[in-house]
Amino acid sequence: MSHTHFLYHIVFATKDRMPLISPAWESELYKYLGGIIRNLNGEPIEIGGDRDHAHVLTRLGPTTALSDFMRELKSGSSRWVRQTHQPKFSWQRRYGAFSVSESASSNVRKYIQNQKTRHKRQAFEEEYKGLLLMHRIAFDEKYLWD
Repeated sequence: MSHTHFLYHIVFATKDRMPLISPAWESELYKYLGGIIRNLNGEPIEIGGDRDHAHVLTRLGPTTALSDFMRELKSGSSRWVRQTHQPKFSWQRRYGAFSVSESASSNVRKYIQNQKTRHKRQAFEEEYKGLLLMHRIAFDEKYLWD
């Protein structure tokens, strides 16, 4: 018997990084994302963000393919937002996913909880590029935002 789980910090933005996530319903969105994660046999640990993006800290089992998980998470949540709050809503195609050690999970939780404060002084684009650089993920700026 193997004992595994994978802890991910996932970041994804609205299409064209438009500020479409309203403070009036963002907590509903985060709860909905958590429900999708649980339906996909994951464990939502922390979910937050700002008007143009979301951060998710989640634990996934070893048989869950991250690309399949993200397709379901983004399509299900964007469909829900369009039906209930914002008819023009969609997520951008790309996302960032970063593995997290259990010992760093509390720091990542705090990081996600402090998104509103962070974005008073740092734009999402800077934050996202910083995360990619910190995790040594190569990127081409030309394709970063589609």
